[in-house]
Amino acid sequence: METGDVIGLVAVVSLFIFLPWIIMHYVTRWKTASTLTSGDEALLDELYRLARRLEDRMTTVERLVAADHPEFRPLGRSAADDEPMGELERMLAEKKGPRA
Repeated sequence: METGDVIGLVAVVSLFIFLPWIIMHYVTRWKTASTLTSGDEALLDELYRLARRLEDRMTTVERLVAADHPEFRPLGRSAADDEPMGELERMLAEKKGPRA
């Protein structure tokens, strides 16, 4: 076998075996990395519950302060602040489905 034949064989093997294998390997990695794992979903659920508890606590503190000081008005809060949580609650309800 001559050196030119070996180089040609390596080029053909690289082109038809190694290149597609590398491409498929990284395409598979890319697809699996773009999805949420069950651990990610559990973490998001826990963060959501924590955010709801903190929001309830803030509401309680604001209510207590307003009871002691009638002129108290929370700064920067509006009805629009509750919209993102409402959207998240709707998505969670859709995910869980109807309950019997």
